[in-house]
Amino acid sequence: MATGNTDLVDGQEPKWFLGLSALALWVPFAVGLYLVSRKFGSGVFSRDYFLSFRKVDLWGVPIGVASQLLLVGLVTWPFRLAFPEKFAPELVEKRARDLFENATGMWLLVLVLVVVVGAPLIEELVYRGLIQSSLSNRFSRSVAMLITAVWFAAVHLRLVELPGLLAFALVLGFCFYRTNRIGMSIIAHVAFNATGLLLVATL
Repeated sequence: MATGNTDLVDGQEPKWFLGLSALALWVPFAVGLYLVSRKFGSGVFSRDYFLSFRKVDLWGVPIGVASQLLLVGLVTWPFRLAFPEKFAPELVEKRARDLFENATGMWLLVLVLVVVVGAPLIEELVYRGLIQSSLSNRFSRSVAMLITAVWFAAVHLRLVELPGLLAFALVLGFCFYRTNRIGMSIIAHVAFNATGLLLVATL
């Protein structure tokens, strides 16, 4: 799952730690985005970060689901063949499974809110709304999309998830590239993370 620097959480910490670590990361991000908008942008948050939704953005649902179910496995497969011990399927899903199994009651709701709601919104604002759009002013849109995708995958700090996250980040970047809005990428990100959570919950 693509959950940002909350990936530093490995699922073994106290139950409250996930929510607290998410807030500790996201509040500064949100404040920073607001300040950048005020100082360097128009001051209208939604305009500066391309935050809007249209019906066509619902295509993000099948895009996110397919990315989780098909794309991640496809791009990880060559690495699994070359390095079976480092890219075993159980290692790819280990962090998500640990997080789910460590969450009960109210903390399961916190996990869902962090993974399915908070992470997609904050990450798309930062990576597509700010970074990719800013890089597009200096480089071609394709180069900006690639740089942002590499950055996105790298900050998750999990080698075993790197191929899948890089591929998915390119998908998210392409959604932004085609629509010039982050609505579709947010919905795709939500669907991707929700599917990953459902997989570890049911399998």
